Amino acid sequence: MAENRASAYGEGVPCWVDAQLPDVEAGKRFYGELFGWDFEDAYGGSVWARKDGEPVAALARKTDGRLPTVWTVYFATPDAESLADRVWAAGGQVVTAPVPLGDLGTTALVTDTEGAVFGLWEPGSHPGFGKRHEPGTFGWAELYARDTEAANTFYGELFHDALFGPDARPDFGRAPVSEVFPAEMPPHFLVHFAVEDCEAVLGTVSRLDGRIQAPPFETSYGKVAVVTDNQGASFAVLERPEP
Repeated sequence: MAENRASAYGEGVPCWVDAQLPDVEAGKRFYGELFGWDFEDAYGGSVWARKDGEPVAALARKTDGRLPTVWTVYFATPDAESLADRVWAAGGQVVTAPVPLGDLGTTALVTDTEGAVFGLWEPGSHPGFGKRHEPGTFGWAELYARDTEAANTFYGELFHDALFGPDARPDFGRAPVSEVFPAEMPPHFLVHFAVEDCEAVLGTVSRLDGRIQAPPFETSYGKVAVVTDNQGASFAVLERPEP
């Protein structure tokens, strides 16, 4: 088991990501070449992506063409039912009520008060990331919000300051939508994958018929570029500064 396996993840820590794609096989080709992922069949027609043998993400087939093609971040919780109830009580919405995925765990989709969608994951046999914070794995989740103070209140109270408190793991940030995206863009989470060389990765994205939405820019947590894969799912690549 990897040293940073998600079994140690407390409530409110990003522990998994997945992409809902029209064509999973095309997704395997794109992300396999971009990040060096290998794949294995998982649940319900989805596949797990592995990096050096450890699970790092999932690709799932989008079953409803009206739904967006997106990457979703999941936050760990010991009780998805209870957390979904707290989301509702705090003014968010429950998009998909908690449902077990066999013995893997229980999942739900919810929104915050501004409509940004995120997932909940109550682990069973699958605790979450086997690797993170390494090239080709999850590196950060940024919430682009209309009202960052309202976001601070919502997530701080929901997760009891697990995200923002003094002992919080630096996996999650928030910024105004207009800082990177057009002002009319809805509030949303943007999954960041760690890379060694942001510029080099952008060349590969273009060669694989992806699109560069925002060229590299500096943030407090590293150099970031926002891209779209060849099916329309947006994500970011993150080159952290040398320690």
